[in-house]
Amino acid sequence: MIRFLILTITALFVINCKDNSGTTKYTVGQEWNYKTRKGEENSTLKILKIEEYPETGKVIHISVNRLRMKNPASPEGFSQTLSHIPISEEALNKSITKVQNETKKMPDSTEMDGYSYWKKEFDNGNAGVFSIPVSEIVKGMERSIVSGNYTK
Repeated sequence: MIRFLILTITALFVINCKDNSGTTKYTVGQEWNYKTRKGEENSTLKILKIEEYPETGKVIHISVNRLRMKNPASPEGFSQTLSHIPISEEALNKSITKVQNETKKMPDSTEMDGYSYWKKEFDNGNAGVFSIPVSEIVKGMERSIVSGNYTK
């Protein structure tokens, strides 16, 4: 009986210590280090927008910079930026390592172009949210770019 009470009290303590306020550690404009692919250790991601949807939960919109993604259409043969990635908060939490910059500079209109397109498609049921680590998203995007396979 005492063991049951200790387990119950411990469980209640853990539940009550969780942040149930709906807040997030992310703010628009933050720049984060993340678990990158090999050779892209200087790459960072930037928080562009934070939204909450009933069907997907919190969606963090990010851009990723200082990449070295193969891109046959680029004059250099590489792309350095992914301008918009919608990612779940849980997947982002598993990807980030530390805040790089807290300036909270608001994204400019070119950074939000990808978001606008995504939002229209999302509202029409044709787009989703990534639930895998950022490095895996970059890897998949590179594969799609190299192969020319841009399917939904």
